[in-house]
Amino acid sequence: MSLAKQELERDFGPTAKIEPIGPDLFAIVAPGLSAQEVADRCEDAPLVFPRHLTTEVAMLETKAELADVADAALAAVRESGIKKSLAVQVWASGRSDYEFGPAAVFSAIADKLGEAGYKVVKSGRDHVLSCCLTPRGILLGINETRDSLSDWPGGGVRLSKGSDQISRAEFKLEEAIREFGLKLPRGGRAVDFGAAPGGWSRILRGRGMKVWAVDPGDLDARLEGDPQIKHLNLTAGRFLHSNRTEFDIAVNDMRMDPALSCSLMVQAAPHLKPGALAIVTLKTGTSNAALFTIDECLKDLGTAYEILHARQLRHNRHEITVIARRLDELTS
Repeated sequence: MSLAKQELERDFGPTAKIEPIGPDLFAIVAPGLSAQEVADRCEDAPLVFPRHLTTEVAMLETKAELADVADAALAAVRESGIKKSLAVQVWASGRSDYEFGPAAVFSAIADKLGEAGYKVVKSGRDHVLSCCLTPRGILLGINETRDSLSDWPGGGVRLSKGSDQISRAEFKLEEAIREFGLKLPRGGRAVDFGAAPGGWSRILRGRGMKVWAVDPGDLDARLEGDPQIKHLNLTAGRFLHSNRTEFDIAVNDMRMDPALSCSLMVQAAPHLKPGALAIVTLKTGTSNAALFTIDECLKDLGTAYEILHARQLRHNRHEITVIARRLDELTS
């Protein structure tokens, strides 16, 4: 059983039926349950494995043709009462035998809606029409974007490698910033635990921050000449023991036991300004014990931080990314 299904069943209880539609797509069937309620519970609990929500309005058979999908999409949009403009997002869940892919479906739907007077974009609208190609059929859903958890198709942020990229780990921080709309304090001070080779430090620096890069390992040579990146050749523990600087944000992408990673962040909290942002990835894996580990980690972090978001993001499905804010008052 997938961790997402386990988490949904645990949270929504026996009154809700969780039905698999694709390898990473489930239907939550419960009387009177709205997308807004599900979204609120995902954020408040938080539930870490759901990445995207939509309200199903149609399910077409696998033999449906592109014109059928476009016609069904137009009928659904008209029925919903959406006026003038909406986002259309198309993706696939698992392998299937359709003669067309998400790009062709998007074009067909966009053309059909455009002919009917609607303005179609890929994101950034109040409402979104979702279309997912699954082994069981083609699902259509309509939602308010604010209740969708993500403004990306299926919750999967797509990023491309830049010429100045230092490591693929940069994708994880970039995805978190975009997915949660994080505003980093330009000109503020950031501490990056386990910084080497420097990918996350580069991202923070690129957003106008002064960075304390803490790691016994070497940073990429491209960062050495930047006076706003201070490399401290220390372990995180030794750094915290001697540090007297107060930071606006702390990030931690270290490969370590999740409990130890949370302990480090709690130890770092007194070195952060009240309300400062913290971003940490927890290497929980995907075993059945992951849910228990996540619960314990969030409980530990909650002693020093308000948990804003916790989610398994697209760029590493063996980790949980936690966004937190340092509490105004810390207890010893």
